Amino acid sequence: MSDNQKADRPNRLFVESHVADGVRVVTVRGEIDHDVKDVLGEALLSEEGAVPPLRVVVDLSGVTFMDSSGINVFVAAHRQVSDVQGWLRIAGAQESVLRLLHLVGIDALIPCHPTIEQALNA
Repeated sequence: MSDNQKADRPNRLFVESHVADGVRVVTVRGEIDHDVKDVLGEALLSEEGAVPPLRVVVDLSGVTFMDSSGINVFVAAHRQVSDVQGWLRIAGAQESVLRLLHLVGIDALIPCHPTIEQALNA
C-alpha cells in the first residue's frame, strides 16, 4: 500500500492504492488541481519503461473538486493502460466531479460507475 501527499499542501489531496483481485484500486480524497496533479499522476501513471497496471479503478468518492489538470492525468492514464490492452474505470465520483467528466466527454472514454464494486465487476 502506498500513500502520497503534496508536502507543501498537506490535507489537500490524499491518494492511497492497493490491489484487489488483480485490479489496482486507487482511492483519492480532496481536491485535484494543477498544484497536486503530480500526486495523482504518480498514483496512476507508470514511469517510463515500467509496465503499467492492466486494470485500474479510481475511487473518486472523496474528491470534492477537480479541474482540467485531473482530466489530463486521467486521459494519460487511460492511454497508458489501453496501450497494454488494459482498462481504467472511475468509481463513486461526486455530482460536481461527475458533471465535469460528462461535460468534457471523459465518461465516454473512461467508464464511470456509482461504486467501486460496480466498477470492479463491469
